[in-house]
Amino acid sequence: MTDTAPPCIAIVDDDEALRDSLAWLLDSVGIASRPFADGEAFLAADPAGFDTVLLDVRMPGLSGLQVQQRLAERENTPPVIFMTGHGDVPMAVAALKAGARDFLEKPFNHQQLIDTVQQTLLAHQQARQALARLEALRERYAALRPKERQILVHVARGLTSREVADHLGISPKTVEVYRLRAMKALGAANLAELVRLCVALGLVEALPQHPADSD
Repeated sequence: MTDTAPPCIAIVDDDEALRDSLAWLLDSVGIASRPFADGEAFLAADPAGFDTVLLDVRMPGLSGLQVQQRLAERENTPPVIFMTGHGDVPMAVAALKAGARDFLEKPFNHQQLIDTVQQTLLAHQQARQALARLEALRERYAALRPKERQILVHVARGLTSREVADHLGISPKTVEVYRLRAMKALGAANLAELVRLCVALGLVEALPQHPADSD
């Protein structure tokens, strides 16, 4: 799915009446859906093409938890919202621990379901956008010269141009030229932003967050 395409939800439940009801409810707020009667059919339909999956815990064949486990073995899979019947809450808690986004108890509160789905869609979209930005950043970093990469790491660790120059055996002026060139290539407007990008790339560790003084 692209960010400009309308969201599409997979509804995986063996109850046809419930699938139809959920599809109608989602359609009423402009969210497309595609129903699946069992987990096997859903897994065969390219789960990565969906933005969220409403997944029943108990189904013939693969259970919801087994479907979740199969999804965990793949890449770029949608977030899972479990649908649970009476007595399934312990299973739903286990699903949450395994990475599910949320769970909803049947019978559903319609507004709660819509709110949960919309919040999940938003979080999924933001995660995809963040991943796309990181991938683009990695590509720009890979295009840098080896010396520029070295200098970036030293600068992000807090070394001055003079200290970097001494460490690499080059002039401070050369360090500045390489640093500015690398900053431009990565899209960093200032040193603080450069450090944040280096942290995102995993080149340096983020500074520990100290609690504010109580005074």
